[in-house]
Amino acid sequence: MDLTGKKVLVVGSGKSGIAAGELLKKKGIEFVLFDGNKDLDVDKLKERAPVFSDTKVFAGEFSKREAELIDCVVLSPGVPTELPLVKSFRERGAPVIGEIELAYLFGKGRIAAITGTNGKTTTTALTGEILSAYFPDVKVVGNIGIPYTSVAADTTDETVIAAEISSFQLETIKTFRPVVSAILNITPDHLDRHHTMECYAAVKERITENQRPGDVCVLNYEDETLRKFGETLSVEVLYFSSKRKLSKGLYLDGTDIYYADGSSAFKMVSVNELKLLGVHNYENVMAAAGIALSLHVPSEIITEALKRFHAVEHRIEYVTEKRGVKFYNDSKGTNPDAAIRGIRAMTGPTLLIGGGYDKASEFDDWIESFDGKVKKLALIGQTKEKIAECAKKHGFTDVILCDTLEEAVDVCYANAVSGDSVLLSPACASWGMFKDYEERGRIFKEYADGLAE
Repeated sequence: MDLTGKKVLVVGSGKSGIAAGELLKKKGIEFVLFDGNKDLDVDKLKERAPVFSDTKVFAGEFSKREAELIDCVVLSPGVPTELPLVKSFRERGAPVIGEIELAYLFGKGRIAAITGTNGKTTTTALTGEILSAYFPDVKVVGNIGIPYTSVAADTTDETVIAAEISSFQLETIKTFRPVVSAILNITPDHLDRHHTMECYAAVKERITENQRPGDVCVLNYEDETLRKFGETLSVEVLYFSSKRKLSKGLYLDGTDIYYADGSSAFKMVSVNELKLLGVHNYENVMAAAGIALSLHVPSEIITEALKRFHAVEHRIEYVTEKRGVKFYNDSKGTNPDAAIRGIRAMTGPTLLIGGGYDKASEFDDWIESFDGKVKKLALIGQTKEKIAECAKKHGFTDVILCDTLEEAVDVCYANAVSGDSVLLSPACASWGMFKDYEERGRIFKEYADGLAE
């Protein structure tokens, strides 16, 4: 797609929209901005994001007359593709793309793209660390917090990119092609947007749709949906497994991770040498190692990078210890499956803080995973009553409904004894109470650090 001489509409004034505008400006492409928030303070926006200082900004409504002047639309990931405005552009044949596709149009280099319901951020950060130990020019971008558009203009043919890609971002790709893709797992999430698991899985699987023979897709063998999906692909498939030995791929055998090439196998690392907790993290390690091997990074460099890597912020992150009570921040546990992984990583009695924005999730499996480990459940946010009812249905009644995160932290600390852990692992998105999961996690850490001994 050639945008030369075209007029582009950027939808969304957040981080992705700003980065998209900056890239378009660098490339000399005319654009205007629309944000659905009718109360948007345009002057403050232009002060915060100078890229919009000489750009038309529309807030709340976008007129039909203005729409007729637009040749292409760039959606921020949080903007639903089902909006009437978006549908109207599609109906008249105007391309609707996202920030990832826009960056790909102007970027260079090779891409390793990682998606999945859980583990994307850890795997992407780990992949970036491994690649940076071998390649001179590595960019780590995407849903991890650095818009791909913010670095696309600085890439060359020698650049290697590790990109975390969400389902929202995959909805709007057209030509985006990673030479290595990875899908870590597919469990229920974002059903308020994707509606069915079939649609959600299909969107995740789009990460492979432009790959060519010779490219590689790394898949979780223990995810039945992905195992079957791998059988349909024409690209090379590299599986990883936490439950069985594979003749070709990466697998966990006891406390050791092996790579098998089809004829022989060698140990890559012992999990006892890692600074990560839990089987789900060992899966992330195998996925990152598989991506790096597919990009021909020597195994000894991979092993050393794996040993150095620390857990990413907000993902079962150790915070502090007060009166013998340890605090862990798992704010990135934004769905029940991710929160189950957080519970499983705890090694002793746990006081759990959950709840938040309702993404149409069901919480039965999460409650069942408590398995005697959770002493008390403090709930906040829009879903607190829904989760409390679910817990009661499963026989778990030690539940406290709280109005704020600070109250939940105080309640858990007051009921904890030495040897216990307090875990923020909400099983829900942060919206409504916090800007994002990062803000929620930072505030939790501030509250925990501020507790009296």
